[in-house]
Amino acid sequence: MSLTSTLRRPLLRLAMLMAAGFAPSVVSAQAAATEPLPEPVAADVLPQVGMPGQVLLPQVLYGVLLAEIAGARGRVDVAVPVYLELVQLTRDVRVAQRATEVALYARRLDAAQQAAAVWVELDPESTDAKRVLAGTMGGGNVSNKQIAMRLAEALATSGARLPGDLLSLNRVLSRMPDKAAVRQIVERVTEPYLDYAEAHFARAHSAFAARDEAASLRALDEAIRLRPAWDQPLLLKAQIQHGTNPALAAKTLATYLEQNPDSLAARRAYGRALVSVKDYVQARQAFEAVLVQEPDDQSSRYAAAMIALEVQDLAAAEQHLEHLQGDGYPDKDAIQMALGQVLEARGDQAGALAHYDAVAQSPRRERAQLQIARMLSQGGAVDEARARLQALGSNPDERLNYLLLEAQMLRDAGQLDTALQVADDGLQGAPDNADLLYESAMLLERLGRIEAMEGRLRKLIALKPDYAHAYNALGYSLADRSLRLDEAEQLIRKAVELSPGDPFIMDSLGWVRFRQGHLADARSILEKAYTLRADPEIAAHLGEVLWSLGDQKTARETWQAAAAKHPDSSALKAVMRRFGL
Repeated sequence: MSLTSTLRRPLLRLAMLMAAGFAPSVVSAQAAATEPLPEPVAADVLPQVGMPGQVLLPQVLYGVLLAEIAGARGRVDVAVPVYLELVQLTRDVRVAQRATEVALYARRLDAAQQAAAVWVELDPESTDAKRVLAGTMGGGNVSNKQIAMRLAEALATSGARLPGDLLSLNRVLSRMPDKAAVRQIVERVTEPYLDYAEAHFARAHSAFAARDEAASLRALDEAIRLRPAWDQPLLLKAQIQHGTNPALAAKTLATYLEQNPDSLAARRAYGRALVSVKDYVQARQAFEAVLVQEPDDQSSRYAAAMIALEVQDLAAAEQHLEHLQGDGYPDKDAIQMALGQVLEARGDQAGALAHYDAVAQSPRRERAQLQIARMLSQGGAVDEARARLQALGSNPDERLNYLLLEAQMLRDAGQLDTALQVADDGLQGAPDNADLLYESAMLLERLGRIEAMEGRLRKLIALKPDYAHAYNALGYSLADRSLRLDEAEQLIRKAVELSPGDPFIMDSLGWVRFRQGHLADARSILEKAYTLRADPEIAAHLGEVLWSLGDQKTARETWQAAAAKHPDSSALKAVMRRFGL
C-alpha cells in the first residue's frame, strides 16, 4: 500500500479538527519549499463545528493539510515533525493517533513513542494506544518491565477484544531485536490468560522467534488442545516440523485435515509439505482440491501447474499456465518460463525459444537466456549460443560464470582449442578462479597436454586443498596413462577422504587398482560405484575388469545394458569396439 493511499482517508477528518492557535514554527526549515502560512482569520468569522473545545483555525487546517500532502508525496521528513507540533498544540486525541500512525509509517519510533504517549495520556482507556506505545517503547531505551506493564494494562482492559490482542503481542514487539527478552515479556503478560488458546499461540510464536522450537511445539499443542479446529497453531507446528522433517509435517497436516477437511490453508500447507518429500501425486491432488473450492486461488493453480510439469503431464501444466496468464497472474515472467519448459519438453524448440525470450525481468531473464543458449548449443548453433552468453552478466563474477559455461559448451561441441582460449581469457582477469582452473585443466588433458594440465591442477590444489575433484582428476589422468601409479593412488585416496561415497571418485580408485594389477579389489570398488551411479564410463571400466578376470559373459551384459541406456557414450563405444563387440 502506498503512503498516498495510507494517508488519504483521514485527510478531511483531520482537516476539520478544531485547535487553539498554530505556531509558525511548525513549518520550519524542513518545509522551506512551501508557501508561508496564511494570516489568521478573526475568530468571530470562523465556522463552529461540533467538536468539544476546538475551533478550526486556518493555521491548524494548514498544518494538517501540509502534513498530509507532504506525506502523500513521500515527504515524511516534513509530515512527522509537523504532526508532532500539532499534537502538542492541540492536545487532541485524534491528532495524537494520526501522528502515531504517520510516525510508524515513517519508521520513526522515537516520534511514534512521543505521539503514542500523548495518545495514552488523553485516552487512557484505549487498548490500541497502549499496545502501540508498548511496541514503540520496544524500539527505544525503555525497560522491559515498563513495556510489560503497558501491555498488561492493555490486555486487562481489552474486554471482548482480548483474543485478538493476545495474537497481536508478537507483532507489537516485533521491533525489539532481543527475541529472548520478547519471549520473557510475552510469557509474563499472558500468564493470567492461559485458558485462552491465543495466549499459548503467542507464547509459541515468541519461543519460535527465540529459537526454542521444543518449547514452541509444546505451546502449540496446548493451543490445539484448547481450540482443535483452529488452524493457525497447527500451521505453525507444521512449519516448525518441516524444517527438520517434512514427512512429519505432512503427517501432522494430514491428520488435521481428516477432522477439518474444509481448511484450505491447511490443505495448501499439506501440498507444499508433500512437494518437499517428492510425493507429487498426492501434492497435486491437494492443490487441485483447493482449486475446486477456490478456482481463483492463483498460488495453488501455479503450484498445480509446476507439479504437472514435473510429472510430465504437459497438457495439464499448459492448461493451468494459460488460465493464470489469462487471469492476470502478477509474475508474468514465471508463466513465460514455465510455458517455455512445457514446449521444450514437447520438442517445440521455436515455441520454447519464443517464451524464454519473452522473459523480461532479472533474475529470471538470465535463467531464460541460459536456457536458450543451452538449447542453441545442443542444436548445433554454438556461435549463436555464445552470443547469448556474451550478452549476459553485469558484474565480474557473473561474467566469469558465463565464460565457464561458454567454455563447457565449446568443449561439448568438440571445439577444444576455442574452449581453452575462452577459459584462458577468463583466467587472465581471475588467475585463481578454481572453476576456470579446473575446466582449463580438463581441456588440456583432452588435448594431450599432460604437463600443462598437471601444473594447473597442482596450482588448484595449492589454492584449495579441500578441492576433492582436483586430486581425483590428476590421479585418474596419471592412472589412465599408467604413469606414476603409486602417486596416482595417493591422490585418488586423498579425494576419497575429502569426498567419501562419490561414485566417480570411487571409479577412479577402482581404475587405478586395476592398473596396478589388483583385479579383485578393482572389481569390488567398481561394482559399488556402479551401484551408486549407473554411469556409462563406470560401466566401461567395470566391464573391462570383469573381462580381465575371465567373466566375459557378465562384462558383455554390463556393457550392453549400459549401451541400451546410453547409446551415445563414447567411452562405451570405445571399449566395446576394442573387445570386438
